[in-house]
Amino acid sequence: MPFYHKLGKIPHKRHTQFRKPDGSLYSEQLFGTIGFDGMSTNSYHEHRPTQVKEIAKQYSVAPKIAKHNNMQSYKFKGFNVQPEKDYLQSRKTVLTNSDCSIILAAPQESQRDYFYKNTDADELIFIHKGSGKLRTHLGNLDFKYGDYLLVPRGIIYKIDFDTDDNRLFIVESRRPIYTPKRYRNWFGQLLEHSPYCERDLRRPQELETHDEKGDFLIKIKKQDDIFEMTYATHPFDVVGYDGYNYPYAFSIHDFEPITGRIHQPPPVHQTFETDAFVVCSFVPRLYDYHPESIPAPYNHSNIDSDEVLYYVDGDFMSRNDIDAGYISLHPAGIPHGPHPGATERSIGKEKTGELAVMVDTFKPLKVTEDALKLADGTYYQSWLEHD
Repeated sequence: MPFYHKLGKIPHKRHTQFRKPDGSLYSEQLFGTIGFDGMSTNSYHEHRPTQVKEIAKQYSVAPKIAKHNNMQSYKFKGFNVQPEKDYLQSRKTVLTNSDCSIILAAPQESQRDYFYKNTDADELIFIHKGSGKLRTHLGNLDFKYGDYLLVPRGIIYKIDFDTDDNRLFIVESRRPIYTPKRYRNWFGQLLEHSPYCERDLRRPQELETHDEKGDFLIKIKKQDDIFEMTYATHPFDVVGYDGYNYPYAFSIHDFEPITGRIHQPPPVHQTFETDAFVVCSFVPRLYDYHPESIPAPYNHSNIDSDEVLYYVDGDFMSRNDIDAGYISLHPAGIPHGPHPGATERSIGKEKTGELAVMVDTFKPLKVTEDALKLADGTYYQSWLEHD
């Protein structure tokens, strides 16, 4: 839940005359969600943002489902996704349901020839490898390793990468993504027990304003189709805006872990939420300090949610044979827990350096064909004890 932000030039009152130096009017746009009941921003454009010249192509990017109903735990080797030059083509959906999609991407080049807009979903882009600049019609954000980029649905953007070695973990959410409500007071302010605060959320401070006419290609995603639409004016022609609906960045390194005398449950790691899934950050932290504590997590049953864990860096103490870029899927309905030997290894340890992103969904996830190409087919047997 971002807070009020203002950037560039805006008039004193909404929906009133706002004129350019030559006396003509700027074009106002209300950029809002959930009808007129969600977060919104009022933006002011050099030109009307409605000038479509051509719709050239429409094609499906719907993921191909391999398993619609799954009761098998999986381990996917995410870095086996092969790099591709184009940003959109590099995005491979590995898990999906009607609320969200989990995507891996290894783009090698910046978006040069087109802009992109996802009208289906908010995008939470985690930067595992790489750095660069997220450029949007509501301002720009620099990013680097460990950053979450939250791009609300409908934002027009380009990503400029500094190098060709980039790895992204992306969650598309068909529900708005917020900061957890238990971290906020009545007014939306993050409370003292929150593991981060407003000063950790980086808002756009650089606004590109292009007063240009021509042919500008925007690839727009709707209902798992891409529409290639040519607009008559540059989409980054905003001179100013204010409101609550804009992209922002948050570094996983700014998440302050909550610890205790005994093992803390996963909700203490929660970073973002929707009404359909949550996102958690596991960061370097001190272990539990009860003299008889067991730092490894206890066995637990996923009765109501599928658990996805994306391993970023460090030593993943509860797992055997896990490396950076791996994804584990523990489906609802069956228990999971530490691998054999992990509980004993954890006793007496004082801290962990692990870094990981977890997504818990309240609807079952479907496994895609792209995911099975990355799968270790024997992971579900990895809890067996061998004499």
